[in-house]
Amino acid sequence: MFAIIGILVVFGAVAAGYLMEHGHLAVLLQPAELLIIGGAGLGTLLVANPLRILKKVAAGAAGIFRPSRFGRERYLATLRMMYELLQKARRGGMLTIELDVEKPEESPILSAYPEFLKDHHARDFVCDTLRMVITGGVEAFDMDQMMELDMDVQHHSAEEPVTALSTMADSLPGLGIVAAVLGVVITMGALGGPAEEIGHKVAAALVGTFLGILLCYGLVGPVSQNMAKSTAEEHAYLYVLRMLILAFIRGQPPVVAVEIGRRAIPAHVRPSFSEVEEACRNQPAAPAAAEPAA
Repeated sequence: MFAIIGILVVFGAVAAGYLMEHGHLAVLLQPAELLIIGGAGLGTLLVANPLRILKKVAAGAAGIFRPSRFGRERYLATLRMMYELLQKARRGGMLTIELDVEKPEESPILSAYPEFLKDHHARDFVCDTLRMVITGGVEAFDMDQMMELDMDVQHHSAEEPVTALSTMADSLPGLGIVAAVLGVVITMGALGGPAEEIGHKVAAALVGTFLGILLCYGLVGPVSQNMAKSTAEEHAYLYVLRMLILAFIRGQPPVVAVEIGRRAIPAHVRPSFSEVEEACRNQPAAPAAAEPAA
């Protein structure tokens, strides 16, 4: 919502200021200039990036119009889910959660949190880490290094579309100059004609520079920055999971591990101690471990 409002404010303020100076909006409507700048900008994006990054760019750009996936409720639900899972492991042993992490879609605990299951990055991060814990023989320090490596790889992958869009934004002012130069070339060919016609062609050429700068700093650049903030939010979410799991691996009880995870949550979306305590207190009883066969 705020992204839409911001875009409207940018273009609305520019148009309003132009009209206050008695400008004519029709002069700014230059389809040829927009085609040169927009088409060339899109071309640079296609030349510089493989298909997998282009898909991420499209998905990321569309995602700025949706609310953040990592709000207070998401963190609260995650802390409750991890408490249930770790409490089950503490009561019955790590082997009791083996099926939960091997087939999370069939887990009675994890399947109750569909938003977590849909987030394959976070789901795989948790399940793969707990698989290693169940396997045993890996020290807490090595598990921490492993989780940090996983986070770094995912963060690098998430930054690729941001970098691609930022590069495209940086190219737009230059492409605006290209459009302006082409407009000047056309103008030079019209010298000797009516002054009004020459003036129209000069104005069209200057609009090319205007559009390149406006699209760079007023649209594409801010969109890439918004995508970068979304990437940072996902990284922060994985960091909370990392701190929580690491605390449990080091022998902390689930309630302490959850509190350590809560302290790692960014302040603007961090649930209070009482909210987390209430959520964990109301969690359903963990399934009892199966009796060994006689």
